[in-house]
Amino acid sequence: MAAAGPPEAGGGLRDTFKKDEDRDEEVELSPFFGIEKGAVLQESRVFNEPQIDVRRCQQVITKLLYLLNHGDFFTKTEATEVFFAGTKLFQSKDINLRRMVYLMIKEICPSSDEVIIVTSSLMKDMNSKTDLYRSNAIRVLCNIAKGDAALLSQVERYLKQAVVDKSPVVASAALVSGMHLLQTAPEIVKRWSNEVQEAVQSKSPLVQAHALALLHQIRQNDRLAVSKLVSSLTRSSVRSPLAQCLLIRYVSQVIEESSSVASGERPFYEFLEGCLRHKAEMVIFEAARAIANMNDVSTRELTPAITVLQLFLSSSKPVLRFAAVRTLNKVAMTHPLAVTNCNIDMESLITDQNRSIATLAITTLLKTGNESSVERLLKQITSFMSDIADEFKIVVVEAIKSLCLKFPAKYPVLMNFLSNILREEGGFDYKKTIVDAVLSLIRDIPDAKEAGLSHLCEFIEDCEFTYLSTQILHLLGQQGPSTSDPAKYIRYIYNRVILENATVRASAVSALAKFGAIVEFLRPRIIILLRRCLHDNDDEVRDRATFYLSALGASESGEEFPTALPLVLSGLGKSLLNMETALRDYTLTACDIPFNLASVPAGGLPPGIQPLPSKTASQGGKSGAASGSGGASGGGATAAASSASLTEAYAEQLNQIPELAALGRLFKSSPEVELTEVETEYAVKCIKHVFPEHVVFQFSCTNTIQEQVLENVSVAMDAESGTELEEAFTLPLPEMPYNAVGHTYVCMQRSADSTRFGVDKFACTLKFTVKEVDPSTGEVEEDGYEDEYQLEDLELTVLDYVQKIAVSNFRKSWEDVGEEAEQTDVYGLGARDSLQDAVEAVMEIMGMQPCEGTEVVPPNARSHTCLLSGCFVGFCHVLVRLYFGVDQANAVAVKVAVRSEDPEVSQLVHQIISEA
Repeated sequence: MAAAGPPEAGGGLRDTFKKDEDRDEEVELSPFFGIEKGAVLQESRVFNEPQIDVRRCQQVITKLLYLLNHGDFFTKTEATEVFFAGTKLFQSKDINLRRMVYLMIKEICPSSDEVIIVTSSLMKDMNSKTDLYRSNAIRVLCNIAKGDAALLSQVERYLKQAVVDKSPVVASAALVSGMHLLQTAPEIVKRWSNEVQEAVQSKSPLVQAHALALLHQIRQNDRLAVSKLVSSLTRSSVRSPLAQCLLIRYVSQVIEESSSVASGERPFYEFLEGCLRHKAEMVIFEAARAIANMNDVSTRELTPAITVLQLFLSSSKPVLRFAAVRTLNKVAMTHPLAVTNCNIDMESLITDQNRSIATLAITTLLKTGNESSVERLLKQITSFMSDIADEFKIVVVEAIKSLCLKFPAKYPVLMNFLSNILREEGGFDYKKTIVDAVLSLIRDIPDAKEAGLSHLCEFIEDCEFTYLSTQILHLLGQQGPSTSDPAKYIRYIYNRVILENATVRASAVSALAKFGAIVEFLRPRIIILLRRCLHDNDDEVRDRATFYLSALGASESGEEFPTALPLVLSGLGKSLLNMETALRDYTLTACDIPFNLASVPAGGLPPGIQPLPSKTASQGGKSGAASGSGGASGGGATAAASSASLTEAYAEQLNQIPELAALGRLFKSSPEVELTEVETEYAVKCIKHVFPEHVVFQFSCTNTIQEQVLENVSVAMDAESGTELEEAFTLPLPEMPYNAVGHTYVCMQRSADSTRFGVDKFACTLKFTVKEVDPSTGEVEEDGYEDEYQLEDLELTVLDYVQKIAVSNFRKSWEDVGEEAEQTDVYGLGARDSLQDAVEAVMEIMGMQPCEGTEVVPPNARSHTCLLSGCFVGFCHVLVRLYFGVDQANAVAVKVAVRSEDPEVSQLVHQIISEA
């Protein structure tokens, strides 16, 4: 029996440990969880009892504060009842209860008519001998009286005295209250400047910090006053470490705003360097961070700060290690060589228990490491990656991608690392970041293409994200056929047809078709696989398989046709809206010639963007023109889409007029131009419609005179000498009543073989017959008189003959035109503020569509290539490559290379730039 004792004791001990473990796993609940506002308001009646129960009152106030800080709203009646009941607690002498009452009054914030009830008690406490009462009374009184100028003026004398009070608690309370009052009553607080200045010299660290913060806020809108404040304090001794940190921040602001850096003299740098030797760690770090964040900081200026931060890396305090490594991480972005000396210390932080510190250490090492240390870093990172969250992993992946672009020779090691972590567990954002990194390496490092494609093929075997699968399949279709062994990718792609959802299956069909179009020896096998896809249960997959089989020269029955490989590789290259319009026009005309796909413009409105409704277009130039101005001002592909949509809307409007419908297909409609001043008798706007052989000027006219009706309204256009345009006909506006918009048209004819696209200027005159309106009856008089109104001159520029056209693959389009059609010349653009200004100026002159995001110049770039695509009247496609370069004097030169099927159009592009 005695021998049985120890096991029982041991079992009891194990049970105790087990209970402790279970207790640790329990969720800790708030003691106030589940309390209700109504019940707490009932409990607040304890404030009214004759004998104040201090403990119960504290508990009730705590519950009230909990409700207020968790979003519960008290009605005015409820707040008033609680407030009045709470004021009775001022009778208690218990210090802790009094502090709770102060907090409750601050949170409830009584209305102006209730403030007077508690003001007397607060004023009494402000003159109390107990510092705790005085400080809390100041805070509460300033909080509830911040909107009451009369009450503030009464207590201002007490507040000014409190600022210089010997008690640090009271002085800090007054200074902090002053910071809050500065937002609502700045004129009162600014009168405390002398007292605040005196408080800056206080021996209390907290008072000195609060005083300095308030003094800076008072003077912050006066740069000279701030500079003088900083200058005086840097020469004196600021005892408080908190105040010293504030002073360093204010010094940093002055340095940033100073303009004397260019002369080599950086003000107050010696003060910051001296703070690096301060005994307080917070001051040392603040000074080091301020130096690291200075604009255009040199390596010589950085060195002392980095030395201090390096010492912090080995500190036993996690907060110092984190602060140091985060600052060094930021410095490594601009001065990686300056941080290199800290690499050994940062390597020891990779195993730090704090994952944030470890992540920052790794990313900093990846930015500062050299080529020989890559393998060693990756070995340390491998064991670390499984212990951190996805957001930290994303940061590491981005750093690895940058390192690989920095050292391209190390791509095999880094690519294998990315492939390994790609197969591990992770969310969509994490996996997408890795895939984007691999795609970036494939694009920028040609040797990495086949290795990267192989890793991505392995990944899609188990990929659970449809977006990533389709993205990789699209890349395989583009890059796979040009590899040394394209056949090895077919298995991975066809597996997706068998195993994946409809979206991925459709992408896999497209990828297979591209292999069949480019790799001739694989085409028979690809056709067999595509025929199997004809039995898929999804319409999109079957339709794609049918289309690609026809394009590859096969059919469902096995019959062979001529191939149409360009359709597989680049699609139709036509806007669906343009295709629809061209086919509709073709069916409406009696023509024996077969429809020619080449007559459809290559670019224009993408399928996802719809044209303006015909109803809007038929309402006249007002709504259509408004849309036009918006479309012309946009940039990128959206601008081209909006412009095409605008043109199609106007085309439907003009086709309703028989005389204009006979002019053929509308090429371009320009944004509307104002021809009259605002608030004149008549408002006239003009929209220019360009056809292959005609230019139609649509004048939208509005009569703003209520007592007149205008009839037979037209615009006479007198062209300057030298124009090749001749007036063909005019369509007058029969009647223009008050405040109604009407349209009159002038059609000018140009020669079909004309190559002149210069600037044509027209003097415009509005002509009409005026008939008076009887104001009493509203009837129009029968007799009228001829009158005219001079309009602003109207210009027809080269840009009116140019349309923005988006191309999906500029490089392929450029190569399709051929090098023999290229015309090149170099132009000087003079001095420019930046390379971006030069690019925007040339784009404005050309009026073409920027492609592939090349309209944006990278920061600090000294050269840039911009790609433009456009279409000249007659639907002649033209491509332009602009090579910009800037010298030391900021003078910009541009080399213009133009390719077009029509040499005269290429010459015209060069003429546009030379004349501009």
